Amino acid sequence: MAHGVLTRKPVADMIEQSQEEAHRLRPQALGRWDLAALGIGAIVGTGIFVLSGVGATMAGPAVILSFVVAGIASALAALCYAELAGSVPVTGSSYTFTYATLGELIAWVIGWDFILEYGVGSGAVAIGWSGYLASIFESVGVHLPTALLHGPFDSVQPGIVNLPAVGILLLVAWLVSSGVNQSRRVNNVIVIVKLLAVVLFIVVGSFFIHPANYTPFMPYGWGGVMTGAAIIFYAYIGFDSVATATEEARDSRHSIPFGILVSLGVCTLLYLLVAFVSSGLLPAQAYRGQAAPLAYALQHVGQGWAAGAISIGALAGLSSVMLVGVFSGARVLFAMSRDGLLPKGLAKVHEARRTPQRVIWLGALISSICAGLLPINVVAELTNVGTLAAFTLVSIGVLVLRYTQPDLPRTYRVPGVPVVPLLAAAASIYLIVSLPVLTLIRFGVWLLLGFLVYFLYSRKHSRIEEKILVTTQPSMPESNA
Repeated sequence: MAHGVLTRKPVADMIEQSQEEAHRLRPQALGRWDLAALGIGAIVGTGIFVLSGVGATMAGPAVILSFVVAGIASALAALCYAELAGSVPVTGSSYTFTYATLGELIAWVIGWDFILEYGVGSGAVAIGWSGYLASIFESVGVHLPTALLHGPFDSVQPGIVNLPAVGILLLVAWLVSSGVNQSRRVNNVIVIVKLLAVVLFIVVGSFFIHPANYTPFMPYGWGGVMTGAAIIFYAYIGFDSVATATEEARDSRHSIPFGILVSLGVCTLLYLLVAFVSSGLLPAQAYRGQAAPLAYALQHVGQGWAAGAISIGALAGLSSVMLVGVFSGARVLFAMSRDGLLPKGLAKVHEARRTPQRVIWLGALISSICAGLLPINVVAELTNVGTLAAFTLVSIGVLVLRYTQPDLPRTYRVPGVPVVPLLAAAASIYLIVSLPVLTLIRFGVWLLLGFLVYFLYSRKHSRIEEKILVTTQPSMPESNA
């Protein structure tokens, strides 16, 4: 049997490999509501506290429609994730799913994309966290040095390095490396705090809505709505992080789909309410260049106390997004390393804590470099295109697995197959082409680099390749001596 780039990894082999002592994570650590909190912890963050202002400048008040479009695309993809998560109970999310359905090369592309989603994405969150921290200090008359709040490539206000962003990422990496139970407890508390902050914005802001701000409703046409949706899509990224915790979940075939669908449903409702209120508080262009748009809007209408509370809630919320991002990104890198596509030494698990220490700190290092040096719009757009590419392939993977393994146990089945998976893939592709051309070029360069790594290293060190060599190697004749 030859090792082709489209060789699929059997689900049974994945499950067996996950039980190896050197690569075994802590089982039964997360219940279904812990997983839902993990999803909410990942979703409610930069997209709503930071990028809602960016989307408003591109779509005007029609940013509300941008949230609807992005939410529909995410919901379609979430249905596909839920089915695959109930069929392939192994950590790694869509990387693992595509390895079982579309083959090794496609899985590598997904894993490489996830380095963007979780590595670069956590960097974007850290930049937003730094902006809100500066806002809190300014509210009490303390001005942090500008040179230490912006990276050298920031087009609006270049500096030396975004020091708070780097610092919080390293702190989060330390927490995640300390154990899954510690991460779970901290995340659950933070999720409650940030949900209260979002509700506070909706309630207080609703008293200061000016209907005139909703006109003209669609100043940049449908193209502006779609561009806004492509950027705001970042706000929905995170539900897929639930699937990275499969090996640490209780009754994963049922609890993972539950966590995915509940977290996305709760967050979509809150997002639409926030978009409606924020659009009514200020004209869309007033949000241009604002790193903390929700706090800015409340300050503008004279509600400084609420703005301060929102900033604290945003700091907490963004902290949980980073926590889940570092947690989930490490699990994807861990799965890739365990499969041999990255150096196997990275997949070593701490004997007592049962956490993949090495990939946690590697991911945090990548995120810190991005957060310290790059502007938030570049980081967010790169994260979006990588995630949309993953969503596209996962949607196709549902159809492939239905055809190739129709008898595989499924605790959840996507309704309306093949229509829903095809719509999910089409929606993701449509949002990809709505992104700026420069972002697509950067993504193309990233993919080319990924192909080089795969063909020069990963394919040769794949555990599938090693298994084929062992099974095809002729046995040595026994000695008669």
